[in-house]
Amino acid sequence: MEGFVEWVQGFAMSLGGPGLFLVAFLDSSFLSLPEINDILVIWMITQRKDLMLYYVAMATCGSITGCLTLYAVGRKGGEALLRRRFSKAGLERAFARFNRYGIFALLVPALLPPPAPFKVFVLMGGVAHMSLTNFVVAIGLGRGARYLIEGVLAVRYGDQAIEFVWEHGKPISLILGLIVLVAGGTYVFWERRHRLATARDQ
Repeated sequence: MEGFVEWVQGFAMSLGGPGLFLVAFLDSSFLSLPEINDILVIWMITQRKDLMLYYVAMATCGSITGCLTLYAVGRKGGEALLRRRFSKAGLERAFARFNRYGIFALLVPALLPPPAPFKVFVLMGGVAHMSLTNFVVAIGLGRGARYLIEGVLAVRYGDQAIEFVWEHGKPISLILGLIVLVAGGTYVFWERRHRLATARDQ
């Protein structure tokens, strides 16, 4: 497996943007290539800083496309897969979070780095029949923000950005995820208050 990962990494580097798309697609679908895409994003941007937004977009689009594969599996019978891995009570709690937080229940895991669980939430989005628009928006915002932050660090610090992300990426992502989660909870709270107030007025 290690040899295959090294081959994929070298192949992606030779392709540039399409290579980033490919690795992000594979990592977000059925293969697991932890942190390789993040390192590739930073490395490629340090080589061509003028292409930062292009590389970020290719990695984000690849991740969205890969996640859509799992989303389709979830919609067509992914619940059976989830039930083999998680207890009934655990799944019910997870689905309750999806119903409560909507797009934010997927956006936060999309933002966090490995080893934070991500694919299970993607699959769960399909099982819960999350709207395709909300699904794509959540993945796009989460992954896009993550790669954009890495891109800015690569432009600012060059090769040292890889070491910085390696050492500090997890706590930074956790802080950002917490901010997004709090914002999502606040939004849900005020939206429900607004609905209740509207219902009382009627």
